[in-house]
Amino acid sequence: MPDLLIELFSEEIPARMQAKAADDLKSRVTNGLVEAGLTYAGAAAYATPRRLALRVDGLTERSPDVKEERKGPRTDAAEKAIEGFLRGAGVSREDLIERDEKKGRVFYAVIEKPGRPAAEIVADVLEDTIRNFPWPKSMRWGAGSLRWVRPLHRIVCVLSREDGSEIVPLDVDGIVSGRTTEGHRFMAPGTIDVSGFDDYEAKLKRAHVVLDAGERAEAIWQDATNQAFASGLEVVEDNGLLAEVAGLVEWPVVLMGEIGEDFLGLPPEVLQTSMKEHQKFFSVRNPKTGRIERFITVANRETADHGATILAGNQKVLSARLSDAKFFWENDLRVAKTDGLTAWTDSLSNVTFHNKLGSQKARIERIAALARELAPVVGADAELAEQAARVAKADLASEMVYEFPELQGLMGRYYSDAAGLPPEVGAACQEHYSPLGPSDDVPSAPVSVAVALADKIDTLTGFWAIDEKPTGSKDPFALRRAALGVIRLMLENELTLELNKTIINGAARNHFDMYYGSKEKALEKLESLGGAEIHENIIEDAADSFAKSVRAFDPDDPEEYAIHQFPELFTIVAPNLLSFFHDRLKVYLRDQGVRHDVIDACIAMPGNDDLALLVTRAKALQAVLETEDGENLVQGFKRANNILTQAEEKDGVEYSFGGDPKFAEDATETALFEALATAEGKITPAIQAQDFSTAMAAMADLRGPVDAFFEAVQVNAENPVLRRNRLNLLSSIRSTCLRVADLTKIEG
Repeated sequence: MPDLLIELFSEEIPARMQAKAADDLKSRVTNGLVEAGLTYAGAAAYATPRRLALRVDGLTERSPDVKEERKGPRTDAAEKAIEGFLRGAGVSREDLIERDEKKGRVFYAVIEKPGRPAAEIVADVLEDTIRNFPWPKSMRWGAGSLRWVRPLHRIVCVLSREDGSEIVPLDVDGIVSGRTTEGHRFMAPGTIDVSGFDDYEAKLKRAHVVLDAGERAEAIWQDATNQAFASGLEVVEDNGLLAEVAGLVEWPVVLMGEIGEDFLGLPPEVLQTSMKEHQKFFSVRNPKTGRIERFITVANRETADHGATILAGNQKVLSARLSDAKFFWENDLRVAKTDGLTAWTDSLSNVTFHNKLGSQKARIERIAALARELAPVVGADAELAEQAARVAKADLASEMVYEFPELQGLMGRYYSDAAGLPPEVGAACQEHYSPLGPSDDVPSAPVSVAVALADKIDTLTGFWAIDEKPTGSKDPFALRRAALGVIRLMLENELTLELNKTIINGAARNHFDMYYGSKEKALEKLESLGGAEIHENIIEDAADSFAKSVRAFDPDDPEEYAIHQFPELFTIVAPNLLSFFHDRLKVYLRDQGVRHDVIDACIAMPGNDDLALLVTRAKALQAVLETEDGENLVQGFKRANNILTQAEEKDGVEYSFGGDPKFAEDATETALFEALATAEGKITPAIQAQDFSTAMAAMADLRGPVDAFFEAVQVNAENPVLRRNRLNLLSSIRSTCLRVADLTKIEG
């Protein structure tokens, strides 16, 4: 069985595209081979800056012969129908056979398709793959029609066997397949003839090309850490940068350089970000001081001076870059110490957050008000929470963050500390963006939690108020991430927060105040109510009056205010946003192994806007359902519910008054009445204390009495009094179980 080697040799492929391109080459070629009838033992793909390579081991020599029978019309069918069948099947009249069936004699065509040699199939599949390769960006060059990420120069396509190898003939826009490739651009610029993958890989390595990206990355990291260790330093780990640098070189040569003394006073994060983003350098840290003191760069070639010239050039460029960073840092520190960040926050009034949601300054005001409201819930000082919220976004106007947006928040902490603000404020500046993802750390400091919650809730309520919600896979404002952030902040800090009340009484009110609380917006509102026909001056006066009335309306009950001004908040915005939170919570809990039907059963209960309470209930229910008693009780509940529902539909009445023990005829009825009373006595105080484990356990204890009742008693008895009493007893079972969760939503 032959092995297949493919190499597509081109100009430099961007590092960020290489890994996916290798996977795409493997999947498209192997899928095409299998669809054409070939099988293989294994496959692996590789990428370097100038080539994509694929090896396929144990390929079958040819596709199998295929014999297919196709049923046609009856033998007495119209001649046109028979001719159409012959054309479709690609056979002549003489090739048809006749068979007797229930409805008469029927024509059958036997179509035989001989197998094809592997080389022929490989050529077709590879050409289709090259011409339709899914590059994120591609280009054309010369006069051909082929598009590739960079100009494609060579195609190696070789089938190798124990007795030799053959070139698979292929011509794609004048690029003819062969067995010739090239080594390193500078260190081994000549051509190389290969006969198979092992020969190909070995000759490339002798020509200073390491084919495997993982091997290049491992060599880079090993050499870098060894050089740093020899100087008593350590390399700052960065897997993303390591993968990128491994995609920039074919023969990695690791060099360590020094950072100028003038720049060692910069924050380590500034040095690290500048070197990574601009130069693709690794940072080398002194473990004793935490300072970034050196850098690691990876060259693509060995030199006679052992990299001295390369290092000198890199250090020169790095000094220019760091000079800019030093200027930004010193200028920002001067502003922070002079104005205490207020100059930056004031300047954000000229920065639009969203054209329907106002400026960044207006957003800061909303977040500050909401953080103050949330402070008691999270155990934070209200004054500190509001102060932190007012300066948390200040660094957005700094020169350093303008140059390096990824440092937002972190630089806010540095500038807050420089301005002499409380340490809790600086921590909130850095942490309020967190968590940014499912694996990101969650803030635990109360002030940071208050500001982080206010920031995310303001974003969500704002975009819901203007009906800019995520659709399908599109989420341009990262609202799913914001909702997950709120969920993790609440659950991992064990916070009890009524989201519905927060949405209505807090953030949403701020958004609607802003939306209708200005003269311009009031004018728009008046015109929508028919004011366009009024004289312009009257409209202006009315707009002023309307805006003032909105701003002046400050009742003791914020909910009354919301109902009075914005009834749509209760009917559209708040329920829809709460449902969005529930959807994200389902995803979060499913990742933790909580069943989706268990979550649905708990969401259907009152108090479902308290996410911590909801999760506690869901985990307690799942724990009960994983026991035999819990599982069987659900079946008993469903049986009771089904019988009761059918009886209520048939009789046109509702059996919801509870049974009377004095009408019990069977001992199991009496026992069930007693068990229900006992369970109710445990469930009610447990739910009031939010002790769902106890409540669920009490519910599970009903399993035995319920099973015994159904085994011994016929609910739909002939005696109408007895039947009615037993149906009311079933109603007690249903209402007792539904106190803990909506078991109708449990599957199975």
